Amino acid sequence: MNNIYLYDGSFDSLLSLIFNLIHNNIKVFDIKAENDYELNLLDNFIHLKQDDKIINFYKRKISYQIIQAAYLVYLSNDVRKELIIYYFLKNALIYKNEIFHHKNLNCVLHAIRIIKYVKNEAHKLKGFLRFKLIRNNIYYAQMSPTNNVLSILALHFKKRFINEYFLIEDVGRNIFAFYDKNNIMYLNKENINNLDLNIDEKELETEDLWKSFFKTIGIKERKNYKVQRNFMPKKYWNYIIEMEDEK
Repeated sequence: MNNIYLYDGSFDSLLSLIFNLIHNNIKVFDIKAENDYELNLLDNFIHLKQDDKIINFYKRKISYQIIQAAYLVYLSNDVRKELIIYYFLKNALIYKNEIFHHKNLNCVLHAIRIIKYVKNEAHKLKGFLRFKLIRNNIYYAQMSPTNNVLSILALHFKKRFINEYFLIEDVGRNIFAFYDKNNIMYLNKENINNLDLNIDEKELETEDLWKSFFKTIGIKERKNYKVQRNFMPKKYWNYIIEMEDEK
């Protein structure tokens, strides 16, 4: 029977579980978030009690850079991410910051590849995300990223819209980041049911002007759709105003 270790889906819970497994030298078959785990009669699923002393003990042994790398892997959609983080952190306790140079280890090679993928998608969405002014004077943007990059984007736009209210929705995951000019809050659909998401009338006028401008400056004879899709992948077009007619 395979031992499957479960955590509640949060990064802190995952760290707690991994450090607990390492501390007690427990052999691991797989690690899964509770919501992602499908019951299998051949598996024995286990919850381990969170121990803050163990977490703090191991956090002092590795750098913030290593924890940040593990967090970026956690944000990915890779089905093996928990095991990759487990082996990455286990080796990081041995090699410290030199871990990033040990590309002969599969966990390091996979972690570096995943981190690059997550960072690249977050970087693209910083440019592709389109905010619309909705009622209640809130700027609202939607996206459907492959990876769970909502927290990265929320922190990015907090620095740029420091004096504005904004709401970013990850449509596929049904989660929202709301900034109230002070703090970022992560919400689900139920939390915003009472919020009016209808676009402000002035915003509709602005959108029409922007689309008109976009068409005017474009030279039909010089359009290169292959290059366009390289710089602006089609999977992001759904929420890009100027691409509505191209879809």
